[in-house]
Amino acid sequence: MALFDAKIQQQLKDVLNNMKDEVQIINFTQEIECPMCRETRQFVEEIGSLSDKLKVKVYNFVTDREMSVKYRIDKIPAIVLLDKEGNDHGIRFFGLPGGYEINSFLGSIIELSGKREPIPEDIMKRIKAVDRDVHIQVFVGLGCPHCPAAVSTAHRLAMENSRIKADMIDASNFVPLSQKYNVTGVPKIVINDKFELMGAHPVNTFLDVIDRMKETSLNMA
Repeated sequence: MALFDAKIQQQLKDVLNNMKDEVQIINFTQEIECPMCRETRQFVEEIGSLSDKLKVKVYNFVTDREMSVKYRIDKIPAIVLLDKEGNDHGIRFFGLPGGYEINSFLGSIIELSGKREPIPEDIMKRIKAVDRDVHIQVFVGLGCPHCPAAVSTAHRLAMENSRIKADMIDASNFVPLSQKYNVTGVPKIVINDKFELMGAHPVNTFLDVIDRMKETSLNMA
């Protein structure tokens, strides 16, 4: 049974018509699929069928091990977005980007296709100045209306600087990970395993935390 009825499919098509260039969607699942793995695969396949500019590839997390390693996938279900040339900008969705998160998923696709809202020059300079590896994990709930904004901000940072990687993580689907980071509310943003933000924040706040990381490391040196 289809996840999206005809009316929703048309709405999704209308959104995807805003794409500029092709985007590749890579889904990692396994042969004996967990319920969320199966639904996530169906989700990307159905969305992929709604635009000629979307190319979907499904890999087996276990048997396609070289691809799992290539894209640094350590848990499933997982989705990787690549640009038209197959470049990996560090954008990940762990879990089903359904509910409110379909907005961040579609938004990342549109932006990765080459249609992005301009970022003020002073902020872009700060993004480009990040010169160390940054890993942003955004823990979300699919019924959380504030979570997509946090995910979208993290993913946009990843698009603009290759040193930044950003994950959406469905907190309820990855319980041990949520417990590890003491996720008691969403969105919870964890940067390089040490620094945390609660709630949706503007890009400047993310950058303030990243700058503080650098200051901390210099003070410890």
